[in-house]
Amino acid sequence: MVELPYRRAPLDAASPLAVVVGGTGALGGAIVRRLRSRGLPVLAVARSAEAVAALAADDEGIGACAADIGEDAAGEVIADALRARDLPVRMVVQAAGLPALGGLDAVEPAALGAAVALKVGGLLRLVRAADPWLGEGSRIVALGGHYGAEPSPHVPGAGVTNAALANLVRQLADAHGPRGITAHLVAPGPADTDRLRRLSSAQADARGIAVEDVLAERRAESPLGAMVTPEQVGWAVATLLDPEASALTGSTLALDMGARRGI
Repeated sequence: MVELPYRRAPLDAASPLAVVVGGTGALGGAIVRRLRSRGLPVLAVARSAEAVAALAADDEGIGACAADIGEDAAGEVIADALRARDLPVRMVVQAAGLPALGGLDAVEPAALGAAVALKVGGLLRLVRAADPWLGEGSRIVALGGHYGAEPSPHVPGAGVTNAALANLVRQLADAHGPRGITAHLVAPGPADTDRLRRLSSAQADARGIAVEDVLAERRAESPLGAMVTPEQVGWAVATLLDPEASALTGSTLALDMGARRGI
């Protein structure tokens, strides 16, 4: 059993819990760890039953839920898991990642719709599943991205999907605000993850350059010369638990290391 560096809280404790979709990914995993560090039990949702079971095996405060948030059936699976526990839900997080779709000259038009169905439709499925357990002070959080506000023909899938996600978050803020429930979009810039390095490697091969040159280009987008880390994303999401974070409802919290140029 691995000893984890955070305070444990069993999933059947009386305290509210969080639901994190994409909890086995680099960013979702960092969010799970940060929420656990604040003593919040977490129901982790992922497509792979094996991966999410492994995540939960080392900590009794993490519950495993295997579901594909891109499919309508996922809503009932998540609702069943919450029904079995019947605890207030303090936060729901849509952190499912997108597949690589290619640039504007290569992306399949249908793939754009599939990406929106996964991220945007998935957020709506998650919120509807958890709705009976949401109450005053609950947080709805979506993980978007820098390209939703800074479009690039290199990543049309991320740009289109995350722009739509920002719109839905605003709608959710309006719809749930009267109940004291807030909605938030956390939008990282390029994150230093294994996935980014794999994508950068493929781009480097296509361009005939070294992968480190591609990564250097990503870092150069920031005046700090750096990429955001999963731990920074986890910090930002957990900070939204603070009561003062209600002032941010409907807005986008940009974690782009200063890369965004728009005012």
